[in-house]
Amino acid sequence: MSFRLADVVPWGRSYEEYVAMFALDEGDLARPIVGCGDGPASFNAVSSARGGTVVSCDPIYRFTASEIRSRIAATVPVIEANLRANVDEFVWNRFASVEDVIATRVGAMEVFLGDFEAGMAAGRYVDASLPRLPFADASFDLALCSHFLFLYSEQHDCGFHVASIAELCRVAREARVFPLLELGSRPSRHLEPVRRALERAGRATDVVRVAYEFQKGGDAMLVVRAGT
Repeated sequence: MSFRLADVVPWGRSYEEYVAMFALDEGDLARPIVGCGDGPASFNAVSSARGGTVVSCDPIYRFTASEIRSRIAATVPVIEANLRANVDEFVWNRFASVEDVIATRVGAMEVFLGDFEAGMAAGRYVDASLPRLPFADASFDLALCSHFLFLYSEQHDCGFHVASIAELCRVAREARVFPLLELGSRPSRHLEPVRRALERAGRATDVVRVAYEFQKGGDAMLVVRAGT
């Protein structure tokens, strides 16, 4: 048995995980950022509190904070059961145990929930989803996509991935996608075809190692920029 989900679920990473997953330095964090598929992550809340400019997009933002909390509560035991059944798929250096993963992620999602209503009012959380975003060209410097593209390769085909990353590159000068594995800790079946399609369209793509690995082998992001 491998880690498996039938569909995308609300599950949020912490600010510290975002910084590590996307190799964000101080210069990156000062840039206008759009996060796609952020769900209930705490990156927007913490970045905004520190003076950053971040807009997060996810269809889950059409729900109220109470409704999102209920969906998270239903997701926790599903994730926990999958982690316990597949502990060998993961690297246990950042987290001490399954309980530690759950506590860290639930803590991050509580930070999100505490910020959600104010963030919606400020326009920092936008009900939108790939492959079409409601922003003008080059509205941001950096687009981030965490644990959606490539991870759900079984649910979304190669064409969806190409269109989605092209859209990230339309609204931002640079796109970063993490991880490059699909569920089950297997290399995504779409990575190389997506790279070839983007490069044919004039984009430069690079696989960049990062200082973060939880899924075994999941220590790299895809960076996409305009070709030279």
